Amino acid sequence: MNKIKTIAFYLPQFHPIPENDSWWGKGFTEWTNVAKAKPMFKGHYQPHVPADLGFYDLRLPEAREAQAELAKKYDISAFCYWHYWFGDGKRILEKPFNDVLNSGKPDLPFCLAWANESWSGIWHGNPKTVLMEQVYPGEQDYIDHFNFLIPAFKDKRYFKVNEKPLFMVYKPQEIPDLALFVNTFRNLAKMHGLAGIHLVATNVELDWKAEEFGFDAITPAVHTKDSYLKSKNKWVDFTRRIKTSRLSKYYVKFFKRPTRIYEYADAIQTFDEDSHGNLYYPTVIPNWDNSPRSGLNGFVLHNSTPAHFKKALLNAKKCVENYDDENKIIFIKSWNEWAEGNHLEPDLKFGHQYLQVVKDVVNES
Repeated sequence: MNKIKTIAFYLPQFHPIPENDSWWGKGFTEWTNVAKAKPMFKGHYQPHVPADLGFYDLRLPEAREAQAELAKKYDISAFCYWHYWFGDGKRILEKPFNDVLNSGKPDLPFCLAWANESWSGIWHGNPKTVLMEQVYPGEQDYIDHFNFLIPAFKDKRYFKVNEKPLFMVYKPQEIPDLALFVNTFRNLAKMHGLAGIHLVATNVELDWKAEEFGFDAITPAVHTKDSYLKSKNKWVDFTRRIKTSRLSKYYVKFFKRPTRIYEYADAIQTFDEDSHGNLYYPTVIPNWDNSPRSGLNGFVLHNSTPAHFKKALLNAKKCVENYDDENKIIFIKSWNEWAEGNHLEPDLKFGHQYLQVVKDVVNES
């Protein structure tokens, strides 16, 4: 039986770009938020300080090589790079992956996830400020987008399912002409000599009919933790009583802590829900705490440990272990989203423990 394949989401944000310089100040990267983070309540694990790889700059090939070597050592099958195409050819944060593609290094499989949403100031207290708008100009833009992706799809490192390159769409329901997008990509895949394309939808509910919309699989609820956790009705301390009350703003003001604080142990998913006929790739999170980026607007999963993470990963493994070998896929969010406290890369507190969990679970009979 083939081993289960683990794909870790990869954020290419750790290098300065003109747009971030303009919005947040010269030299800004996610490390800026990570470095200034402080504990906001008793027992709050902040800041997360990187260990082995340090505060790297993704413009450096040495940094990318070191990441890949670490990933391979612990049986991470591939990186899934967040890919930004805002319409009319507008891109951002493209340099790290462009360098990976053009240099042929590192020798680690990869795939792409189209992060199709507008950038706003929501995490910085300005939700109505649109920094970069996601637009959908129509068929020619989908053609241009696909043609841009062709060199990646044809790279020998690109992660494939039944010889078809896996391509993820972050918010398919926001594409106004979704059928046109899907048909265009599928037709162009054939025209360019590919076996097809394996389309995966995220940010959808389990009852979203993937096949009806032309998708092959779903990996839902990556960013719908709120609705999931509300159903569990388990909160830390007394935040449940004030979350939706008029006291919320006073709680934030006087206690200086986010209202959305949950125990990680209470949020461990079983992945045994009815998938409504969809091919369901589970997504497991090692931790979540975006207070470094969002401050008091943050969402905190409290007290994550490698042991808790292992429970979640074992549940995900059980979900996929009876799939066809090609579909034994688990997504992990994420490899390096440090400002969301959401990383497999080693930190000073846990070192390689989360990575070791991945290796152990993948290799356990």
